Amino acid sequence: MTEKIYKKAKKIKLLLTDCDGVLTDTGVYYSPTGEELKRFSIRDGMGVERLRKFANVETGIVTGEDTPIVKNRADKLKINHLYMGIKNKALLLYKLVEAENLSPDEIAFIGDDTNDAEIMKIVGLSASPNDATQFAKDVADVVVDSNGGYGAFRDFAEIIIKAKEERDTHLRSVETNTKILQ
Repeated sequence: MTEKIYKKAKKIKLLLTDCDGVLTDTGVYYSPTGEELKRFSIRDGMGVERLRKFANVETGIVTGEDTPIVKNRADKLKINHLYMGIKNKALLLYKLVEAENLSPDEIAFIGDDTNDAEIMKIVGLSASPNDATQFAKDVADVVVDSNGGYGAFRDFAEIIIKAKEERDTHLRSVETNTKILQ
């Protein structure tokens, strides 16, 4: 991780993600009655849990879709920030910053396509999956190794966790050294 990415990652308090193409593999299964299934990675779900437990970072989903499938996934992962049917993700970000008393530098976003590019330019740290469109990759701070639906969110989460853990380890070291000097 570069020093620039490390510094940005240390500030993150909320990680937002697009759904289709990040949490899913971009595939959708249809039946005669409509959309039925999306594929999610269990590893990404563990990333949500690890962010909460080891980095004190909340997560959210911001998607143009409005489907019970995404709500069910958010409920299972205990994601409190779920924004469906969002066509202007940058506008949502500004409303979220005000409502949650956060700065854009304290928010990260991972997206994969043109509709994610604007929000990715505004947040403190942005990423895209390895198989994202070039539009997303061009504005991302980080292009993770994994593809969407195959651990891309987890890869990004681990960058943030690592930066937060290194900061906490440094703080514990300073506290210990201070106690020793007293």
